Amino acid sequence: MTDRAGPTGAKGPDELRRQIEQTRGQLGRTVEELAEKMDVKGRARARAADLKDKAGAMTVQLRSTAAHAGHVVQDRATQAGHQVHDRATETGHMVHDRATETGHKVHDRATKTGHQVHDRALTAGHAAQDRATRTGHTLQHRAEHDVPWPAGPVVRAAVRHPRPALAIGAALAFVVVVGWRYPKR
Repeated sequence: MTDRAGPTGAKGPDELRRQIEQTRGQLGRTVEELAEKMDVKGRARARAADLKDKAGAMTVQLRSTAAHAGHVVQDRATQAGHQVHDRATETGHMVHDRATETGHKVHDRATKTGHQVHDRALTAGHAAQDRATRTGHTLQHRAEHDVPWPAGPVVRAAVRHPRPALAIGAALAFVVVVGWRYPKR
């Protein structure tokens, strides 16, 4: 039989040990890459969590913007009411009463508008969060059910019990690499 020690061949026990360590290192990296690729459910969960975080941040931003807009409108309305009030005082009690009434109406309308904007922002935030949740569930469902046979049962088992699947995969990869690297003589 011929010796298959590699492209350069081992020049002694130290060289052979070095090649074995190098092969082990490569095998370890390969097993880690395979483990990352098999974690479809984890990647789907991470994506869903990311989308949920984005939706939550968008909700907070929309609420803040709506509240700020309500305050700005309310401040402007209050300033307009005070200006009208001052002018009404100068021109007399009759004009004063009419201006105060107008100021209250403007204030009420501004407050109502601020509440409407706030409610719309909340609705949009909830809709975005619901879409993100549905997307996460869809991705998880696809990871568990849309994998073709013969990999389907293996993937579902790996999703339910990831540690044994990773251990079996690593052992299988090790056996394949060792069998390929050091064939029987």
